[in-house]
Amino acid sequence: MVSYALWIAQALLALLFLLTGGMKLVVPMDVLIEQMPVPLPAVFVRFLGAAEVVGAVGLILRGLLRISTGLTSLAASGLIIIMIGAVMFTPPEDFTLAAIPAVVGILAAFVAYGRWRLVPLETDPSRRSGLPKEPAHA
Repeated sequence: MVSYALWIAQALLALLFLLTGGMKLVVPMDVLIEQMPVPLPAVFVRFLGAAEVVGAVGLILRGLLRISTGLTSLAASGLIIIMIGAVMFTPPEDFTLAAIPAVVGILAAFVAYGRWRLVPLETDPSRRSGLPKEPAHA
């Protein structure tokens, strides 16, 4: 049951970060910066967009392809750091605006902890299918 919840959370986070990160990479910088509550350097905003897209891809593809699955929790951890920064750069009078990245960060923390400790993804696809693991030859 926790595995299903983790996959749903991963899919939602990946979709969210693909959209927001993609917008930071595609939208003209003057339009993007004037809508931000705190102006940030253009290069930093583009870097955040790239980090969000890479984190979103890391949340999904590692588990689907069963390649270096331990990096899924690291991708979620990186997205937590981005969300902490988003909460920190939100003006204090806009509590509701700060609540959104806080909730997204908590969801990313659930994925990071869940894929690290609760239900880690397995790299070996034969173990997932229920086939016995081949014995190691001495």
